[in-house]
Amino acid sequence: MLVEAFKYKQWADQRIVDAVNNINCGNFPSAVAFARQQLNHMIRVEELFRARLDGAPVPHLSTNAEIVPELVALIERINASNQWFSSYAECLEDSHRQQTVSFQFVDGKRGTMTRLEILFHIINHGTYHRGAIGHCLDLAEVPHPADTFTVFIHSAEPERRGPGAF
Repeated sequence: MLVEAFKYKQWADQRIVDAVNNINCGNFPSAVAFARQQLNHMIRVEELFRARLDGAPVPHLSTNAEIVPELVALIERINASNQWFSSYAECLEDSHRQQTVSFQFVDGKRGTMTRLEILFHIINHGTYHRGAIGHCLDLAEVPHPADTFTVFIHSAEPERRGPGAF
């Protein structure tokens, strides 16, 4: 299920960035700026937790940045992060899922989570911010894509919608 959840996250992230690319920058510059800020926050959090899982140095001192990268750069980082987390989830042995990781949040407070909790957080965190971006897409008159897990399952396995599915 964990591996499937990261496939879902990758699918949902791609759908939201495709929609953000459809915002008319000239008419809705604040919508583009908001979407970029949300995506930037998402990826910074993912990069922070990736470093914690790897035992690597902290890559960011905050979860936001004063200068937000362009959308193309954000998409590249999101794609790389999704690939890394998908591979990590696929290779994570059952015996390591409950292993605790101690770390310091960017606000200076200490934290401890299991590897499984961190992975769940990454999936859940992205869902929250894609929802915020969905609202911004509405305001920018761009249809926001349905990105629920049920839509993902049924698009990946359309036979589940057939008459024998009941």
